[in-house]
Amino acid sequence: MQSGISASQELHTAFNTLVSSENQRGLLCTITKESLTPLTILSPATSSFSDDLSLLAPHLQPNVALYIILRRYPSSESAPFVAVTYVPDSAPVRQKMLFASTRLTLVRELGIERFRETIFATTKEELTPQGFEKHDKHVTLEAPLTEEEQTLGDVKRKEAEEGRGMNERRGHVSSGVSMPITDEALQALKSLAGEGGSDLVQLKINIATETMELASSTSTPISSLSSTISSTEPRYSFYRYTHTYNGTSSSPILFIYTCPSGSKIKERMLYAASSRSAIQVAEAEAGLKVEKKIEASSPDEISEESIGGDLHPKVEVKKAFERPKRPGRK
Repeated sequence: MQSGISASQELHTAFNTLVSSENQRGLLCTITKESLTPLTILSPATSSFSDDLSLLAPHLQPNVALYIILRRYPSSESAPFVAVTYVPDSAPVRQKMLFASTRLTLVRELGIERFRETIFATTKEELTPQGFEKHDKHVTLEAPLTEEEQTLGDVKRKEAEEGRGMNERRGHVSSGVSMPITDEALQALKSLAGEGGSDLVQLKINIATETMELASSTSTPISSLSSTISSTEPRYSFYRYTHTYNGTSSSPILFIYTCPSGSKIKERMLYAASSRSAIQVAEAEAGLKVEKKIEASSPDEISEESIGGDLHPKVEVKKAFERPKRPGRK
C-alpha cells in the first residue's frame, strides 16, 4: 500500500548535503502537504554513532511520527545510512497509516542503494545505544536486503510453516505479504459469488500464526454495514452490494479495509502489508472480481452515500464556450 506522496526538492537538497557533509549525523523528515520534507539537521557529528544518538533524543515526541535518516557507517561505504520510521503508539491513527505506507517511498526516492537497512521503531528506547545494540543482535548485516525483504522483515517475523494442516491453504501471491488462508474463510469468500447467501464476509488475521481467518459471514443490508463491521479490530471486509442505479441493477464486490485507532502497531503494519494479498486470494482462489477498494479508519466512515459516491461519481458537465457577441450586434 503506497500513499502517493513524493519527496520534495528541499528534501533532495538536504539529503545531498548530508551525503557530502561529514559534520552532519542525520536528517529528520516529515510529511507536509502531500510531500516528504526536511525538518531538522542532526549536527555536529562526532566519531561515535552511539554518542551522537543524544542529538536525536530531544526531537522524539510520544505522539508525533518522524522519518529519521542516520549516517551509521563510514561514508566510504556504498550504503552508509539507515532509515528509521518512528511511529509512537500515541500518534494519531491516520498519521500512523500515512507514515507506514510512505516509508519505502522515502528510501526509494532518495536512492535505496544508499541505505544499509530500514528500521521501524515505536519507542524512544529503541533509538538509544542500547536499543541499537539489541536490534543488531536480531539482524544480520552481512549483506544488504532487497526492498521486498526489508518490508517482509518489518511486518512478518517468521515464515509461515508449510503443511500447517488440512484446514489451511496458502495463497499464491507474489507481491506484498502472502499468508495462508483457512478453508473456512476461502469457502465464505466463494459464497459471495452466488446470490441468496451471505453478502458480507469479514476476514481477520491471526497475529500469532499470521493466517487469514474468517471473522464472520452475514447477510447485511447497506444500512447496517457500518455497525456490522468490527469497530475494535482491523478487518478485511468483502461486501456484495446489490443495488439499482439509473434503472440498472448490479451487485459489485467491494473490498473494505478498516483499521480502528486502537489497533496495535504490529496489527496495522501486518494488515496494511497484506491487503493486496487478501484481494488477490479473493480473486485468484475464490473467483471474485473486486470492483472497488475502500479504506477507512473506522466503520463509521462507511455509509450508503459514501459508497454510492465511490461507485457512481458525479460527472461535472462543462458548458461549451460561447464566443462573446461583437459590439453593435444583437
